[in-house]
Amino acid sequence: MNSLLIQSSVTCPLASSADGDADLSEFQLYLIRRNMAGNTIRVYLYAIRQFFWLFSMLSASNLQLYKLYLLEHYKVQTVNLRVRAVNCYLEFRNISGCRLSMVKSQQKTYLERVISEADYEYLKACLQRDGNLLYYFAVRYMAATGVRVSELVQIETGDVGRGYKDLFSKGNKSRRIYIPTGLCQDTLRWIQRECRPTGPVFLNRYGRPLSPSGIRCQLKHFAFRYGMDPAVVYPHSFRHRFAKSFIEHGGDIAFLSDLLGHESIETTRIYLRRSSSEQARLVNEIVDW
Repeated sequence: MNSLLIQSSVTCPLASSADGDADLSEFQLYLIRRNMAGNTIRVYLYAIRQFFWLFSMLSASNLQLYKLYLLEHYKVQTVNLRVRAVNCYLEFRNISGCRLSMVKSQQKTYLERVISEADYEYLKACLQRDGNLLYYFAVRYMAATGVRVSELVQIETGDVGRGYKDLFSKGNKSRRIYIPTGLCQDTLRWIQRECRPTGPVFLNRYGRPLSPSGIRCQLKHFAFRYGMDPAVVYPHSFRHRFAKSFIEHGGDIAFLSDLLGHESIETTRIYLRRSSSEQARLVNEIVDW
């Protein structure tokens, strides 16, 4: 434990909880000015609140102890997200010399929780059969465009008419999502029957846009209803399906990286790998000794 105290002289105490609230308000404004997404801001603020709930003083030793706490209670992905939040807060406070290092995890040689082509087609058929065209098209859009669920709910009828949706992310980076012609035609016929010439495509029964959390919940409901594995029926699984199918049909990985909005092509390379179930099936087909 002594090694954790090497930089303990770097301290920035919060005088009172009121000062801490004011400090977090300033930090929130700092994040907004950096064009960070709303969900990222919420996560960053939660991480800093959690730190000061556990430790009354900001110091290098307490930061290391916080990292140990995270490692004991959370998965690596969550740990690294909160480490980034802490480092961003240190930057906001102009504190140097005690940045936390990210946790390295062994890269998997396979994809996990990817819906198979057969299950995707089965789910679409069930939704269409039951007349649930709202989720039939929602599932189809995610698997045919690679759109994130937070982006799906932003698609409007005008985008369908154009055949693409331009999105702007943090740092004012733009990305274009292309909608295949067949999907555009089917969607236009559907929304014309619904008498919705303008506005968002995906609306709930109250006429308001679907929420990402609502979509996640409904997909789990459909998984149980149709006897599917709920572990592979979630929004990002269809984005994985799009990427896998794109590669399997000879698509260029650099273009795929652009379509998915990845900052690095290395992130996209995972789709060159087989899913864990595909690997298991391949081993069973080959190994007979």
